[in-house]
Amino acid sequence: MSMPKDFMESLLEWVDGNMQRPLRIEEVARQSGYSKWYLQRMFSDWAGKSLGAYIRERKLQLAAEDLKNTEDKILDISVRYGFDSQQSFTRTFGKRFNTSPGAYRREHDQTLN
Repeated sequence: MSMPKDFMESLLEWVDGNMQRPLRIEEVARQSGYSKWYLQRMFSDWAGKSLGAYIRERKLQLAAEDLKNTEDKILDISVRYGFDSQQSFTRTFGKRFNTSPGAYRREHDQTLN
């Protein structure tokens, strides 16, 4: 049993539009009209990763874009994408990109171009 492609694309569009705030699996499930457990199982089958992993990865991608393209403070970016603290953001970012947010910004800074 799998979810239709257009349903998943619509749901991901909603998720992507709500990235700049805390986003819980329960809320995504309510939006989808499915139970949290069913949605997570179907999403995992469809995407090959958990919904939580997708949300975390997407928030980190957006944060990386902000680091490259804005002069916003790292703390502001971490709060924007729902991290509990700058330390939590730095740790999670480091695991994903193998560098700190500050070093990533220095390596990829596009605000001067």
